[in-house]
Amino acid sequence: MFMPDLRILTINLLNGRARPEALAAALRTTTPDVVAAQELGPNAAEVLAAAFPYGALFPDLNYNGRGLVGRAPLGVREVDLGGRPALAALLDDAAWTLAVPVEVVSVHLMNPIGRPVVHTNRVRRTQLERLEHYAAATAIPRAIVGDMNASPVWPAYRQLTGLGTDAARATGSVRPTWAPRWWMPRMLRIDHAFVTGMTPRHTQVVAVRGTDHSGLLVDLDVP
Repeated sequence: MFMPDLRILTINLLNGRARPEALAAALRTTTPDVVAAQELGPNAAEVLAAAFPYGALFPDLNYNGRGLVGRAPLGVREVDLGGRPALAALLDDAAWTLAVPVEVVSVHLMNPIGRPVVHTNRVRRTQLERLEHYAAATAIPRAIVGDMNASPVWPAYRQLTGLGTDAARATGSVRPTWAPRWWMPRMLRIDHAFVTGMTPRHTQVVAVRGTDHSGLLVDLDVP
C-alpha cells in the first residue's frame, strides 16, 4: 500500500456550517497528517482539536475562521496578506521524520465578486502580491493550500501557478471543488495546492456534508 511522506487536507467549512460528524468521519477515512481549515467555526474547531494534538485554531463565524493542525509538533504563525491572514507552519524534519523541513501555508483569498467589488478586488490583489513576496523570500519545500477563490480561467489562478506546481494537475486528478449550495454537484475548481520542492503523488476531493466546498487531499513525496 502506498504511503506518502506527507498527506495534507485543505477544506473550507462554510463559515462553521459543515456538519461536525461529517468532518470527523472524513478525517478518519482520509487520515491526513496536516489539516488546513478555512471558514472554521467553533464546532469544527472542537473536532480538529480532538483529532490533532498540535497546531492553532481560530474559529469565527464571520468567514474569517481558520486553523492549521497536525499529528506532530508544528509552529504556526500568521502571515499578513492584507485582509485575512494566512497561517504558516514549519514541519521540522526530525519531529515529522521527513528528509528535510517542509512548510505548509493555509490561504483563504478574498471572493472576487464580493461587495463592493472595487474593495474586494483591491484586497485580493494585495493578498496575491504579498503571498508572492512571502514565497520568494525563502527557498524551502512548501505547500501553499487553501480556498483560493480562483478557477483556472481566472487571471489570479495563472498568477498563483507561479507559486508552485498545481498538485491536482500534476497527478491528473482535476475535479471541481465548489458549488453555490452544499448539496449541489461541484462546478468550479477553486481550492488548490501549489507545491515546490516536493512531488505530488495523489490528489482527491473529499466530501463533507454541510459545506459548499469539497476538501482537497494531497499526498506528497518529500525528497
